[in-house]
Amino acid sequence: MTIQRSERELAQTNIAENRKAFHDYHILDTYEAGVALLGTEVKAIREGRVNLRDSYASVNRGEVFLHNVNISPYSHRGYADHEPLRQRKLLLHRNEILKLTGKVAEKGMTLVPLRMYFKDGRVKVAIGVAKGKKEYDKRETIKQREVDRETRAVMKTKRESRD
Repeated sequence: MTIQRSERELAQTNIAENRKAFHDYHILDTYEAGVALLGTEVKAIREGRVNLRDSYASVNRGEVFLHNVNISPYSHRGYADHEPLRQRKLLLHRNEILKLTGKVAEKGMTLVPLRMYFKDGRVKVAIGVAKGKKEYDKRETIKQREVDRETRAVMKTKRESRD
């Protein structure tokens, strides 16, 4: 049996996720931004050659930039090439940039890319306004995840015993 996916699901497919961000930060708010890319970067992204780990965004002179996103070189490149860790401009509306500037100005707040995906054939990045977690917060998150997993397992066994 094949599962039919809608056009919208096919158009909005995940390229890369930054799972570490959810472990290291409290995500307070998210924004969707376009990314200014080169042609070889888009082709490399379509091959899935992206790593969001240790990446961040910053607001500089009224523009938002993405740093440390590793887009490996395209496999079939010719003379055209791109630098894998170059700074990339994020495309946001002016009022969104002003909101982000105000939020990042607060102590302990930062911008973290959460996931990169295709939407209507264009590369988008979900960036989150985040506050760093303390070590005890991280341990609490792990405990909560284990409790949730155990609860789901118990519910599943109860459901199976009824059938």
